[in-house]
Amino acid sequence: MDACGAFSAPAAQPPRRHLRPEPAACEERPRVAAGRAKGGFELDACPSVHPPDFPSGRAQAAGRPGWGRLTPESTEERGRAGRWRRRPGAERSAMAAAAGLAAAVAAALGALLMAPALTEPPGHGSPEGSAPGPRAGAAAAAVAERRPPGRMDQALLLVRNELPAPGLRLAARSGSCHQCLYQFLAFVPPSNGSLKKTGTASVMVDTQHPLTLMLNSSVGDRELCKIQYHFGEFGNYSLVVKALTANTETVSCDLIINEGPINSYLPILFAFLVYMGILAVLIVGRLFMKIDPVRNWVYKKLNPRETDRLINSELGSPNTTDSINCDPAPHSWSTASRQRLHSLDTFRGLSLVIMVFVNYGGGKYWFFKHESWNGLTVADLVFPWFVFIMGTSIALSLSSMLRWGSSKWKVLRKILWRSFLLILLGIIVVNPNYCLKPLSWDNLRIPGVLQRLGFTYLVVAALELLFTRAESGTLETSYPALQDILPYWPQWIFILILEVIWLCLTFLLPVPDCPRGYLGPGGIGDFGKYPNCTGGAAGYIDRLLLGEKHIYQHPSSGVTYQTTMPYDPEGILGTINSIVMAFLGLQAGKITLFYKDQHKQIMSRFVIWSILMGIISAILTKCSKEEGFIPINKNLWSISYVTTTGCFAFILLLLIYYLVDVKKLWSGAPFFYPGMNSILVYIGHEVFENYFPFKWKMQDSQSHGEHLTQNLTATTLWVLISYLLYRRRIFWKI
Repeated sequence: MDACGAFSAPAAQPPRRHLRPEPAACEERPRVAAGRAKGGFELDACPSVHPPDFPSGRAQAAGRPGWGRLTPESTEERGRAGRWRRRPGAERSAMAAAAGLAAAVAAALGALLMAPALTEPPGHGSPEGSAPGPRAGAAAAAVAERRPPGRMDQALLLVRNELPAPGLRLAARSGSCHQCLYQFLAFVPPSNGSLKKTGTASVMVDTQHPLTLMLNSSVGDRELCKIQYHFGEFGNYSLVVKALTANTETVSCDLIINEGPINSYLPILFAFLVYMGILAVLIVGRLFMKIDPVRNWVYKKLNPRETDRLINSELGSPNTTDSINCDPAPHSWSTASRQRLHSLDTFRGLSLVIMVFVNYGGGKYWFFKHESWNGLTVADLVFPWFVFIMGTSIALSLSSMLRWGSSKWKVLRKILWRSFLLILLGIIVVNPNYCLKPLSWDNLRIPGVLQRLGFTYLVVAALELLFTRAESGTLETSYPALQDILPYWPQWIFILILEVIWLCLTFLLPVPDCPRGYLGPGGIGDFGKYPNCTGGAAGYIDRLLLGEKHIYQHPSSGVTYQTTMPYDPEGILGTINSIVMAFLGLQAGKITLFYKDQHKQIMSRFVIWSILMGIISAILTKCSKEEGFIPINKNLWSISYVTTTGCFAFILLLLIYYLVDVKKLWSGAPFFYPGMNSILVYIGHEVFENYFPFKWKMQDSQSHGEHLTQNLTATTLWVLISYLLYRRRIFWKI
């Protein structure tokens, strides 16, 4: 799938090596799963030997959600394929392309690709564990280039039918697809009565989610067996179907491992170790720089003529008379910077860095992608966190502007102008429909991330402006514990009214050909009853008011649930709950204002709010993914999604506030720097996403390690850019 969400056509399949002869005895090959047929059929199960389990996720195979059917021309060749595996050197191929990028970081991350043996199946590589020679590496690169697309997060399954008649129909259902129809994979022809010529068919199956395989007779559609199993990436499996009695009334279905899967999660461990190593080097270097002889030697080597001035200006605490080159303006800027809550910028920067990483691909791991429908992944956390901290900043900035003498009308004009710029940038500059054709009104996407941020900022900032006061300090109330809530009761009434509107529209608005209150993905979900009801009322309102061509064309539900209706996760109805999310952040900002320098009071209230949000989430979801009153859903921006991510946001802000602003154990680096230039980093990473050095041509596009290296390098570059801008005091504010 390309950056625009479109699928590429499969390339021609190269010939593969033959399978090793399949032993007839059960003991000669480990059987890992067996099923029981309906009608009392007894299925023989051999001792199970399971490969390593992998976390489930969203599959993105071409053509099918989590599996792909092979073409007839390649079925026989794939059926004989025995050693379907990672090639030597495939995990090293990004080294040359990444050379010269962010020197230390890119070179260190290249180490991820230097250990392919740790992520290859058993028996692969050079004999006796020796390193592959130049010829082997060149041959491997050539094979990798010929490798057809769609193999990452997949395994090969060979189905062998030893029944004389009739043929079999193989279907599957992904564990991530709630109440979905079984999807047909392949027809398995019958055996001709001789075990030497069994009917075979080969399919590619998803390895991100557990799959339920079902074999039915092609005559009468009688179910023979059903097996649930979690396949491993690049594994090779056989499903053998045979009769245990002469009349084929008792059938066995045995799943056999031909080739063990690889561990595709080792690159994440390598990346973690690399970054921890860089961090350790920086910490040690900082400690050495505190030693006077070392510090003086370093600065003398850097610039012998200005050693004294550098030491005084950078490491000392001079006043305006310490140097003739000292400028009072930077000194005042530094003073103002120290008064700023670094924890807020650190929180914003952390959210932004994760957002950039997942937008660049997240190494193509399922948990760094948005959930297909209900549920929560790492990628689903960052946008609401960004909205949350925006609300926190609103409380602090408005209070500061009014305290410095700005009139409310002047502040309101600034709010309107900033909202307008955010919406304009989202529509004109950061618009994913550029991928479809040259942007015009016919295909202009109206909703979007910046558009939602702009409108949310407008509503919450205007709401706060009506009730905020220029003077600082606490307000006298009958309930001191609620002094940050009770004086603003009209705001809470407004937010409750908005939430009632969301609930009424979501559950009471009649949608043509859809059940009232439908919250599902449509497509093949809900057993295919409502294929065109994606998003229920939320999708219907967007299509009615904006038009199908002016909303997002590739929703995350399109792969798993095979939805065909456009749906926008930043649509109109979900914006109501994004306002609620920003209002929770606004409350966090009020807490820091009302209890300034009272760290225990601030942290205790953060804990109380996180517990309250968690309780509400538990009630709404019934602590389940699919069975709650209102499931957690990023596409719908459901209220349970807001309360859950709000709970996490209060906890995260509590931890960062404690470490950065209370104990000062952490400066907030490196996340503090992109947090100070958030708009520039966000727009920049979107505009330059497909340009070098943020992206380059990969020699093995089916390698998680190579994708992870590219995405981490690009993200690290934006952190370095924000650091350089910070050092030069360049900040893009709108």
